Amino acid sequence: MHTERWRRRGLPYLLLSILAVALAYYLGGRVGLLQRVVLAGAQVTPLWLPTGIAVAALLWLGPRIWPGIALGTFCVMQTLGPFEPVGLAIVAGNTLAPLCAYAMLRGVDFRTEMDRLRDGLALVFLGGLLPMLISATVGAGVLALSGSLPASGFWPVWWSWWAGDAMGVLAVTPLLLVLPRFRLTPDLYRLAEGAALAVTAVAVTLLVTHSSLSLLFLVFPLLIWAAVRFQLPGAAPCSLLISVVAIAAATDRAGPFEDHSLFEIMANLMALNGSAALTALLLSAMVTEQQNIRRKIEQACVELAELVARLSQP
Repeated sequence: MHTERWRRRGLPYLLLSILAVALAYYLGGRVGLLQRVVLAGAQVTPLWLPTGIAVAALLWLGPRIWPGIALGTFCVMQTLGPFEPVGLAIVAGNTLAPLCAYAMLRGVDFRTEMDRLRDGLALVFLGGLLPMLISATVGAGVLALSGSLPASGFWPVWWSWWAGDAMGVLAVTPLLLVLPRFRLTPDLYRLAEGAALAVTAVAVTLLVTHSSLSLLFLVFPLLIWAAVRFQLPGAAPCSLLISVVAIAAATDRAGPFEDHSLFEIMANLMALNGSAALTALLLSAMVTEQQNIRRKIEQACVELAELVARLSQP
């Protein structure tokens, strides 16, 4: 399918697509670096947006846009300091991980509509958790071998790198995949409910991430509300909102993240963001699949009733 698209649209379209992916990756990286932390001398982010952008771009455009991912990674690394030869390995790891995610998702017939529970599970494990082991292992390994990272800091940095990349896929890719299909409903009640959900999500997330009480669990009723009533178009933005606000509070050491070590903060943050993304993604996929099954059953009942009516006519 992707090969036919490139053959039909030609080389200029491919080059523009590569540049667009590189620009999106770079901008996502700059945003992600705003909330970076230094762990064992290495800079890591709890939510690396570019991995989610890269996986979505590959699912939309195919594997031929991989140079855009590599170029975007190179440009982001340039903002961190002089580029060194060992950085080429990091560029390769950050490019190979999304490509492996794409290959595994295509291998299990992943649908970008994410209207089946199996699609949600595939994105979680084959799109996020497993392939991002590559980028984390290459990145932390290169830093350790080059002497930029002490041996004692390898596993904390590796874990944080892997979690940040995986969270980028779980939080960002579903939102990007649903954007082209997003349509405002003419139903005023649904619009009012959506607005109420958005306001409540912002208020509750700000409250629980800046309160000294342990109230982070209050975000999960919001995710359930969003997934059950609005499926992925509602659950994906809600999950991303929770992650971004929680990261901002954690980097400021506010609320429940106060008086903890950096590693403890990162661990708590990853547990919250991962649980929120999994809840939003899997529950919305499950609800969508059940609704599609119900529609098919109702359509079959209508067709059966029409057939019986025709057969009963004299």
